Amino acid sequence: MTAHTAAATDTLRARIRGCLLGGAIGDALGNPIEFRSLAAIRGAYGAAGITGPVPEGDGVVGRVTDDTQMTLFTAEGLIRARTNPGAVTGIVRNAYLRWLDTQNHPAPPPAADGWLCRQPWLYARRAPGNACLSGLQHAHIPDPHRPLDGTPGPVNSQSKGCGTVMRSAPFGLTGASATEAFELAAHCAQITHGHPTGYYAAGAFAAIVRHLLDGDSLEGSVLRALELLARFPGHEETTAALRAALALAAGGAPSPEKAETLGGGWIAEEALAIAVYAALAHPHPGSVADALLLSVNHSGDSDSTGSVCGNLLGALHGDAALPPYWLAQTEGRAVTAELADDLAYAFHGPTPPHGRRVFPAERYPAN
Repeated sequence: MTAHTAAATDTLRARIRGCLLGGAIGDALGNPIEFRSLAAIRGAYGAAGITGPVPEGDGVVGRVTDDTQMTLFTAEGLIRARTNPGAVTGIVRNAYLRWLDTQNHPAPPPAADGWLCRQPWLYARRAPGNACLSGLQHAHIPDPHRPLDGTPGPVNSQSKGCGTVMRSAPFGLTGASATEAFELAAHCAQITHGHPTGYYAAGAFAAIVRHLLDGDSLEGSVLRALELLARFPGHEETTAALRAALALAAGGAPSPEKAETLGGGWIAEEALAIAVYAALAHPHPGSVADALLLSVNHSGDSDSTGSVCGNLLGALHGDAALPPYWLAQTEGRAVTAELADDLAYAFHGPTPPHGRRVFPAERYPAN
């Protein structure tokens, strides 16, 4: 391996680690203030709102939610599908079913299927989205080759909750083209959410992450995702939300009040827009903490907007730019980093002599 190739591989690994770890930090940062109004946040923590990680009601700092849980299972599903890409949507759905087990059981079962679902800390129910829970009761495996034409999917056809977006960063980390990442994320979103805006927002997020992985700027990545969105019928709500985020970020000093003009983040396009706005408002490596705080201090789905913003910032700057003290307090950080490294190896690592990168069967079974 040449020095240039090694450096490029290290940069990719840092961005992939940054994406997953940044999402976990943002998720844990927003978790204690989800469901609270901006006025209530300021009343409890001061005029600036929270200025760093704060404890939940039971005094614990750094707990992640279903946002990080589902993101990790998305990454795990993609690694498992590496050797069977034709079945990728079904394999990702199986990963989400393993996540569902973590919501319905207090601890890993004796015969847990793979390394990730043997992690006890994942067995915690942290206000999972209703559409994610109910959607997995349907045996729908989207056809990844079916054109995306704006038709509502058969599962939760009217739902465009942010559960599609908050779990979709890993689709942009595999090295697939932006178009492929967009389409796969959109198809896998339809496992639980059928509204076109729900699945297009997931696709746009994956495409943005893909461009960031290539070293593009955040603004450039969003603009390229907008060009991609324009090819698909029914893209208008997602496009309008992203354009509003771009305009707001260009319009002067950032504030929570400005973020709230984009919505509450409960639905997919709003969560993506708030996260993009916060990241664009503080785009430099030294201002990651400021961007994350802006993404969560609002009257809405603070953990989801924080998670998506953290994914973007980590993919943009790499893991070295993440606030180290906040990371040290984040639940599951070692497992998240290890999974990120496995994802990087599975899709970007050096190719072994046999031509295929594989893991021990008990770590990532092929289903």
